[in-house]
Amino acid sequence: MSDDRTAVLANLFRAIARGETATVSRMLRTSPELARGAIAVGASREDAGRWFVPEAARYIYSGDTALHFAAATYETQICRRLLALAADVRAKNRRGAEPLHAASAGAPGGRPWNAKRQAATIELLIDAGADPNCLAAGGVAPLHVAVRTRCAAAVKALLERGANPRVSNNAGSTPLHLAVQTTGKGGSGTPEAKAQQAAIIRLLVEHGARASDRDGRGKTVAQRARGASLALIAHPAT
Repeated sequence: MSDDRTAVLANLFRAIARGETATVSRMLRTSPELARGAIAVGASREDAGRWFVPEAARYIYSGDTALHFAAATYETQICRRLLALAADVRAKNRRGAEPLHAASAGAPGGRPWNAKRQAATIELLIDAGADPNCLAAGGVAPLHVAVRTRCAAAVKALLERGANPRVSNNAGSTPLHLAVQTTGKGGSGTPEAKAQQAAIIRLLVEHGARASDRDGRGKTVAQRARGASLALIAHPAT
């Protein structure tokens, strides 16, 4: 891909993330093939800063498409437009992440998170052919992403559309293993994040997640849980 096309796609991604629908519409009307294009270069350890898109709270990675960014910012109308122009709902970036992984990430209480829009975006992508159990690098499923970033509405949407509540990543961790631990991400100890965590644990248990499942180190969910999390897996309805 030429440097010019890379720049055009990067500009499109940033316009999507900023919610500049008029600009996005104009670019897609002039060059509808942009809906299907994947960017050839992106963030790396050596060159990350210039690829960060603050409005989406994510980096541009090689292989990203416009649909990755519309999904990441829960822009359902733009997602529909891109899909109508034959955007690939199963496109993978260099990390193996598909648009559904992008839609499953969030930050409760922060930007650009919106629980209702996030759930609607997830539902739209799966209805358009996304696999709720698709795996990125490390065996990471969208459900792992939603759990780690404490997005209960996303967890609910994924489970209701076929996500496996017991799927293991390459470390052997199930979503419930991740749900009962702190994530290490900023804001993970806030009241909102804790409320999301409690809701996620209840949802997972209600959909068949098991406290007896073991991770790659042989630890069960119950052994990984502490305090309130342990009480929730034992009594999910309380």
